[in-house]
Amino acid sequence: MLSDIDICRSTPLLSIDKIAQQAGLLPDEFETHGKYKAKVSAKCVSRLADKPDGKLILVTAITPTPLGEGKTVTTIGLAQGLRTLEQSVMACIRQPSMGPVFGVKGGAAGGGYSQVAPMDELNLHLTGDIHAVTAAHNLAAAAIDARIYHEQREGYAAFEARTGLTALRIDPHRVVWKRVMDHNDRALRKVRVGLNDQGKTVNGFEREEGFDISAASELMAILALSKNLQDMRTRIGKVVLAYDLDGAPVSAEQLQVAGAMTVTLKEAIKPTLMQTLEGVPTLIHSGPFANIAHGNSSIIADEIALKLSSYVVTEAGFGSDMGLEKACNIKSSTSHKAPDCVVIVATLRGLKANSGLYDLRPGMPLPDSLFSCDAKALESGFSNLKWHIDNVQKYGLPVVVAVNRFPQDSDEELSQLVEWVQNLSLNVRVAVSEGFAKGGKGMEAVAREVIEACAEQADFHSLYQPQQSLQEKITTVCRKGYGSGEVEFTPLAQQQLSLYQELGFGELAVCMAKTPLSISSDSSLKGAPSGFPITIREVKLCAGAGFVYALTGNVMTMPGLPDKPAFMQLDINENGEIVGLS
Repeated sequence: MLSDIDICRSTPLLSIDKIAQQAGLLPDEFETHGKYKAKVSAKCVSRLADKPDGKLILVTAITPTPLGEGKTVTTIGLAQGLRTLEQSVMACIRQPSMGPVFGVKGGAAGGGYSQVAPMDELNLHLTGDIHAVTAAHNLAAAAIDARIYHEQREGYAAFEARTGLTALRIDPHRVVWKRVMDHNDRALRKVRVGLNDQGKTVNGFEREEGFDISAASELMAILALSKNLQDMRTRIGKVVLAYDLDGAPVSAEQLQVAGAMTVTLKEAIKPTLMQTLEGVPTLIHSGPFANIAHGNSSIIADEIALKLSSYVVTEAGFGSDMGLEKACNIKSSTSHKAPDCVVIVATLRGLKANSGLYDLRPGMPLPDSLFSCDAKALESGFSNLKWHIDNVQKYGLPVVVAVNRFPQDSDEELSQLVEWVQNLSLNVRVAVSEGFAKGGKGMEAVAREVIEACAEQADFHSLYQPQQSLQEKITTVCRKGYGSGEVEFTPLAQQQLSLYQELGFGELAVCMAKTPLSISSDSSLKGAPSGFPITIREVKLCAGAGFVYALTGNVMTMPGLPDKPAFMQLDINENGEIVGLS
């Protein structure tokens, strides 16, 4: 079989203006960026306000493994499968971050005959939205250090007399707005800024600082959760950047940088329109990771797609304990639109890897036995799929299991897995997915199950209520959402939660930052663990995004590069084409 990029290059594509017109967009509702990309305005949402929304299908997965489960392949393939059944459909996915593209994961365009095209343009820069987030975020970081410098070098009274501004009196030790960049770089997790030659202060005042990856920026979450440009402007103004010497929060509005940050993001709020290999319109927007943010594509993209089509297929990051939980408890409460159906992607090899009988790590060679029939490992790993089915049903949503087929899979084991799901007696639908090898035709069976599931009446409900305290919400997600036992808060986390409650942020949602490699916060616990302890080591405020996020285990907001990063495979050939991208 051809490589992903060769399949993409050998497939004829329509010009993006034709894709836009076929989707139902008017000429003044999109602007082309080259031949195969366009920025889309939300004007069409107002124009189609009286039209009923389509059905929202959320694709999630079993607990991820280093093998990859094919969630994006399933998302794109399902959209194509619905198209082959003559349904009106669009897909909405997140923009790939350069960190994973150059690090471990590689691209995020899908694969085989179920991918977004051109895949090299999608994976590298696209229309620059993530760079805009980076620039807007770092503008605020520069503004903070500039304000500290100018206020302290002559004193607060002299600053006020010279500028006519009120001194903010920012505490240099309580700046909470790190800098960001869209690369994995562990060396930048902790740095010092404002270093000077001896006896000088021209470079600012020295303080400890650090970098997060751009996908972890609160601005990324704001971009994904904003309803329109003005809503984004309001949210950015609420962002807490630091605390003053009296312990009061200092916002982007007070620093008078919120307007400029919004200007920097003015074009980024428009989703980018592309197409699948079979011409299904696909909106690409925002890029939050589900392990350190809320892990879902944007509300604006969803709203546009739901007005233009009968079915919208979108994807939540990692397993259902991660992206789906946040889609239900964060995104849906903001958009007031819950999924109509959830698709759980499972694979034979993924379930075997979740059995705990294999020690699999990124970059390690895969044992041949993983691709052979192994009834014991499959049966043990099935508990993980069962857990994720139960998890989705906690939210009152219909479930379809898509068993993503790989070439090495045996018919015997595929039939066994399908039978196990059918015997659960939990009103769960299941079908084998062959979108990678066959495109839309290989997804027709899953698409039919999804259409039937969407016809059901969902009974959606979230795990917690806004009036609960922040600590109660976190505990609820850990116990009801993960099945944990004791939930311990470090003294730092308790202090932070008390402060946020006192400052009036108790109504915010909670966003859990934990490993995606286990339902627990310990990546070594496989299958369907229960009763495990969870320690909340730190809680960070994202007032503009509308949540606090709680860090567990050793999750970091700036990844590092592996010893053999993916960028080593990337190059340009003699024709100027990118090679090595997958």
